[in-house]
Amino acid sequence: MLWLKALHLIFMVTWFAGLFYLPRLFVYHAMSDDAVSHERFKVMERKLYFGIMTPGMVATFGFGIWMLGDYAWTLYSGSGWLHAKLALLGLLAIYHVWCGKWLLDFKHDRNCHSHVYFRWVNEIPVLFLFAIVWLAVLKPF
Repeated sequence: MLWLKALHLIFMVTWFAGLFYLPRLFVYHAMSDDAVSHERFKVMERKLYFGIMTPGMVATFGFGIWMLGDYAWTLYSGSGWLHAKLALLGLLAIYHVWCGKWLLDFKHDRNCHSHVYFRWVNEIPVLFLFAIVWLAVLKPF
C-alpha cells in the first residue's frame, strides 16, 4: 500500500503547486493593462487549471479513496482526525472550483477584483496544507 500513498502524495503536490500558482497568476493578470498580457495570462491560467490542477485533484482524490477503501477506513473510521481531514478536503475542492470561477471571469474579461484581493486569496491553500498535513501525520484525535 505504500505505492498508493506515494502516488497520492505526488498528485497532492501537483495539485497544491497549481493551487499556489494560479492565484499568483491572477495577481499579475489583475495588474496587467495591455491586451497581449491579458491573452497570455488567459492561456497560462487555462493550461494550469485544466492541465495540471484538475488532473492533480482528481488523482489525489482517486488514490485517497482507493486507500480509504483498501485499508484506511477500516483502521481509522472512528478517528476524528480522518473526518476533519476529509472535511478540509471537501472545502479545498470548493476552493478549487472557486478558482475555476475566477478563471472564467478573467477569460470573459469580467474580473472585478484587484491584485491585492488575489494576494490574500493566494494564502488560503497554505492554511489548508498545514492543517491537512498536520492531521494526516500527527493523527491528533
